[in-house]
Amino acid sequence: MKGEGGRVKGENDLPERTFQFALRVVRVCQVIEQKPGPARTISRQLVRSGTSVGANVEEGQASQSEADFLTKYSIACKEARETHYWLRLLAASTIVSPTKLDDLISECNELISILTTICKKLKGKKNDR
Repeated sequence: MKGEGGRVKGENDLPERTFQFALRVVRVCQVIEQKPGPARTISRQLVRSGTSVGANVEEGQASQSEADFLTKYSIACKEARETHYWLRLLAASTIVSPTKLDDLISECNELISILTTICKKLKGKKNDR
């Protein structure tokens, strides 16, 4: 999805967007933690990966080089993909109602798309040199 100036929609506000995403993940996990059994294990995995997305984007903002930036954003993308997996598992197992996770899964897909595009652009730029 291209926005103004050819930039990927959501790219400019990515640190705030990933922070808000992490906050939503934390809130979902607070509810899940009250359930017994595998729900807690999945919740712990989800909170780790879901909060790591924003943490790596934030670290990337303070990177010392383009290579460091690419590394942090690549990790953020991998963490977003892992988060997507845990969200899908929660929905498929009905630990959380799938309809309650639809928006969060959709946002996760968008973040993956944005991060993938940024990383591909940087890798292409690096290969052009």
